[in-house]
Amino acid sequence: MGNQPKRVFRKKETADFNAGLFREGILKGDRAILAKAITLVESHSAHHAEMAQILLQQLSDIESDSIRIGISGVPGAGKSTFIEALGSFLCSKGHKVAVLAVDPSSNLSGGSILGDKTRMEELSRNPRAFIRPSPTGGTLGGVHRKTRETITLCEAAGYDVILVETVGVGQSEAAVRQMVDFFLLLVLTGAGDELQGMKKGIMELTDAILVNKADGANLGPARKTMGEYNGILHFIQPATKGWTTKAYTCSAATGQGIKEFWEVIQTFQRTAKDSGVFDGRRQEQLKDWMQALITDRLHSLFYQSEAVHGRLSSFQNDVLAGQKTAPLAVEELFAAFIAGIK
Repeated sequence: MGNQPKRVFRKKETADFNAGLFREGILKGDRAILAKAITLVESHSAHHAEMAQILLQQLSDIESDSIRIGISGVPGAGKSTFIEALGSFLCSKGHKVAVLAVDPSSNLSGGSILGDKTRMEELSRNPRAFIRPSPTGGTLGGVHRKTRETITLCEAAGYDVILVETVGVGQSEAAVRQMVDFFLLLVLTGAGDELQGMKKGIMELTDAILVNKADGANLGPARKTMGEYNGILHFIQPATKGWTTKAYTCSAATGQGIKEFWEVIQTFQRTAKDSGVFDGRRQEQLKDWMQALITDRLHSLFYQSEAVHGRLSSFQNDVLAGQKTAPLAVEELFAAFIAGIK
């Protein structure tokens, strides 16, 4: 499990927890209260989880006209620079932007490098932006296990653009697709080499491909790369019904193309809402959230079971020694687990 998150609340506070005060602070856009609430939902503590569910229920009636954007990209594509450029532009236009920047977790400590705030210095100082680095904790798709809850809290606090940055391409990006409205793949020039190692499935998840660093001497190659991607996308099923996935260019460093790409996202949002696809996707997100919570809960109950805990090590040794097959060991562990909860 690694190191457990630092405790923000003492056990005594569980009984005294006032979800109404948290709700009021979040609705007022109090960033300190929002940060504390996110820490609450990310905690592994059982009594923190109970408090978090009370708070989320308190916020269930809040409506938000937000757009959730997932951003993935090949290594070196400049995701953080792009997010800062896009976020700063949106803040200047009156939007409130929440960036859920997922940092790689240490395999030893489970902690987070937390480098995103230092890489987004300008945006982190903007009063209309909220950046929350969170460790992945080894989760597939490079997203924190509580990202959905964090999105809900940020939307309740009035953030109308939610940017979810993932660790990178190749870790089951479907996990991100299931919690956002619009999915962006950020790439660099040299599409031929990238595409040879890129799974077709990842491109099928995207609503747009953006070739970054399209400036100076790289402008021509970037436009060529854009054309190569558009040629391939022509043969791939679009990720969103009624929407044609295309490739575009931009320069996060100069800001060129940022405004135009935001217009693409706005067009997507209008098109998807008019067709009913947007609301349908939000409904699917709720179902996926519920399924993920069920899976997470079953996982926790299984490994916390005394019946399982007392047998797991010996069963693993039996499998390694060839005395039991892995399927048989699993069947017997589940039999013990089920018997223990009856």
